[in-house]
This record gives sequence, structure tokens and C-alpha cells, in this order.
Amino acid sequence: MNDPRTRLLEMYAAGLAAVNGEQAVYRALHARGERSPRHVAAIGKAAEAMFSGAYRYLCDGLRSGLLITKQGHVTTPAALPESVTVIESSHPVPDESSLQAGQALLQWLQNLPENEPLLLLVSGGASSLVEVLEEGWTLEKLQETTQALLADGSSISEINAMRRSLSLIKGGKLWNFIGQRRVACLLVSDVPGDDPAVIGSGLLFPAPVEDFDWEIVASNQQMLEAMAASRQAAELPVTIMPEFQEGNAEVAALLCIDHLRNSAPGIYLWGGETTVQLPANPGRGGRNQHLALTAALHIQPDENLWLLAAGTDGTDGVTEDTGALVDNGTAKRGSSQNLDPEACLQAADAGTFLDASCDLIHTGPTGTNVMDVVIGLKL
Repeated sequence: MNDPRTRLLEMYAAGLAAVNGEQAVYRALHARGERSPRHVAAIGKAAEAMFSGAYRYLCDGLRSGLLITKQGHVTTPAALPESVTVIESSHPVPDESSLQAGQALLQWLQNLPENEPLLLLVSGGASSLVEVLEEGWTLEKLQETTQALLADGSSISEINAMRRSLSLIKGGKLWNFIGQRRVACLLVSDVPGDDPAVIGSGLLFPAPVEDFDWEIVASNQQMLEAMAASRQAAELPVTIMPEFQEGNAEVAALLCIDHLRNSAPGIYLWGGETTVQLPANPGRGGRNQHLALTAALHIQPDENLWLLAAGTDGTDGVTEDTGALVDNGTAKRGSSQNLDPEACLQAADAGTFLDASCDLIHTGPTGTNVMDVVIGLKL
């Protein structure tokens, strides 16, 4: 059997590959079997990968394109056609670039020839990356409200409900700028229950038109199933846990360790998205790093337990690390570098400790965004 750490990292990589935005969009378009020319807009953290999948399928059928994604998430700009406009914007807190992206989206839609079909590709992050504000709202007020909700540990559904209420394009209001044309929408889901009205704050949902079709092409459940079916999961029983992880990250960590401790040897998979209440001046870290460090503090030195907690988009919080893989030596390794794990948790600085213990996971942009995963291993 592979080293346990290698096994879990390879399982995680296999799951990411299964929900990659390029492959997911290409598969969906190929299944539809329609290559009619169309205009394509991709918005979200996985926008570049999703756009690449559409371009690979449509080829010369791509009439024009608009790609709006997170700053630093355009990895191969030279591979995109010259007819594609690329905009990098702000996440998780919108800034002036988010408003500029919103105006660029409206201008692009306005310039499209009448009646030519549109394909919209949406992934998580779109809510912050593109915005057109209702009258009476300012960028400063939007930023303050967003930061307050993030610091308070609000769920993505709660944050996106706020965004829909103040936006001229969210909550299905983008239809006001689309005109009379056929529209299709493919989505990579980063929300519980894969509700299209919550993904990207529902640019096209609810839909007031009939000539509209949409599909979820990648989800957290698909990633869990891919990890369970991977070759790295062979030799041991694998269980996909039915409980969706949400709420306080520390509570979720304790539940995971308690389950591993009281279960038969094997691999256990959870999906979800937890939250962390932030102090006034948070340190380095994110919800997955917070969950992982909490778990590490509750793994006894003699227990053969490993736990991987990671996002799926390549980032965790405002860090460039996506999570961590901890074991029964994590607490000792980090403490040997004169760090107090409890103090790091209180300061929302789990990343500093996990960096010292050599347990952080760094992938760079992954081309997908399907919430978070936790992989637990007991030998």
C-alpha cells in the first residue's frame, strides 16, 4: 500500500480531475451533440477551464467570448482565441474591478448580434467577481456588508441572498440584458443541494423564459464518488458519509475525528463547506486549514489516523494554500517550531502552524470549484 499521506493526496487529485471544468463542459456539450455557432461567456473561479472546454468543442463555432475570473486564475492566456475578452476580478470581497467586470458583461451582451445563441458558463465565485449595483448601493457599502458576513461565519447561501437583493444582474435579473435569443447555461456547483439560484447568486435563476436549458456539469457529490472509485481507494473499505459538513469548522473537525476513532479501519469521505468566525485581525489560514489543525490537536500520538481537509478551487480563505493533511505528528512538528496551536486557532492563523508542521496543501488554480472535501483514513 502507498504511504498513507501519498494515498490521500492522490485520491484528492483524482477527485479534482473528475470535476475539472474543461472536461465537464466538453462532456456536457458532446452529449448534447449540438455544434451550432454561439457566443460564450464564462464567469467564476473555474471560468478559464470551463471556457476551454467549450472552445475545444465548438472550435470555429465560437462567435465571441467573455471570460471573467479571479485574479491569478488565468493560467494559459495564449491558448485563448483573440476574440475572447479576459477580465480578472476580485474575490471573496468585490472591489472596483468587480463593478468594471459587470459593466463589461452588460456591454458585451449589448453588442451581440440579435437572435444569435448564448452559452453561459457559471462557477462559484461569480457573485464577487461581477456586479452591477442597484441604485442606492455603493461599492463601499457592499464591501462592508460582505466583510461583515464573512467575518461572522455566514454561509454561502446567506451571503448570496444579500448579493441578490442589491444587484441588477443577480437573482435572474441578467435576463433584462440578454434580449431575444436562445440561452443555455452549464454550471459547476459550489453550493449545498446544487441549487442554480444560489450558484453565482443566480445570474439566470429564476428563469422567466421558456427557451432556456441548463445543467449542473460538476458537483461535490461527483468528486466524492470519483475519489471513492479511484485506484488509490483500493484495498480498504470506502464510505461516503451522508452528512453535509457545514457550520463551525472546529465542531466539524471533532465530529470527523470522533467518527474515525469509533469506526472500523477504512477511508471516510465528507463533502461540505464549514465556516469560521474571524477575529479583528485574522492571521494566515482558511476554513479548511482551521478544520485540519483542530483535528490534529485531537489525534492521539498512538492513533493511526490521517485527515485531509481541502477546498477544490486551489485557495482557502484568502490564502494560496487549499488546505492541509494532518496526522498524529502534526501537533508535535509545529510546536517544535515554537508555535502554540491553540493560539494559532484563536488568531485564525492555522496556516502559520501548518506551514511549520509541513502539512499544507498547495495546488494552484484547479479549474473547478465544488466546495470542500475531507478525507479521513484509519489504519
